[in-house]
Amino acid sequence: MAKRRISKGRCYFCSAIFSKNVMTKHLKKCKQRKAEIEKQQKEIKIFHIMAEGRYLPQYWIHFEMPANATLKDLDNFLRDIWVECCGHLSAFTIDNIRYSSYPLKEYDERSMKEKLEEVLSLGKKFYYEYDFGTPTEIVLKILDERKGKMKEKVKLLARNEPPPIKCEICGKTATYVCSQCIYEGKGWLCDECASKHECGEEMLLPVVNSPRVGMCGYTG
Repeated sequence: MAKRRISKGRCYFCSAIFSKNVMTKHLKKCKQRKAEIEKQQKEIKIFHIMAEGRYLPQYWIHFEMPANATLKDLDNFLRDIWVECCGHLSAFTIDNIRYSSYPLKEYDERSMKEKLEEVLSLGKKFYYEYDFGTPTEIVLKILDERKGKMKEKVKLLARNEPPPIKCEICGKTATYVCSQCIYEGKGWLCDECASKHECGEEMLLPVVNSPRVGMCGYTG
């Protein structure tokens, strides 16, 4: 992959762009977000969660979920926004306990029916894995909690801007990555160079804004 740079993202309330480290502070002070929160009737506990690629931290999102939502709800969100390609299995690991989409009793796995507030709390860090064959691993943390009302199951607060990745041949913006060469840290190609790639076009996947980029059959 291209040389790592400072990862930046956009606030979904005011559209301002900040680095990943600054975004957490900004979301607590954002006037547009505060104005929206003030309109809401205070009813339920809501978690502010940050997720990032475990080995590709330049991909990150901030979002809110009701604390009474389930791990399955969170699994569905992560699949929809970041990882779903072929209906693979997935699992959360919280305090060394594994909550699986298909729990196996012989491995002491639990289901994803647990509510977030039953297994998570402010400051808690936990992990998510999608596809145990070609895995995408994600780190999550409960950054904040508040009282409020949510119409949706998940509200996206901020997301990283697509990292700038250059074609390894000509230096133009990469639009494809080879799903075979990526394991050697290469295979990032522009449209023109992709058509000449020795592995063949059937091995190419689009460059997408996700920590699952280049894996299995993921196209975003």
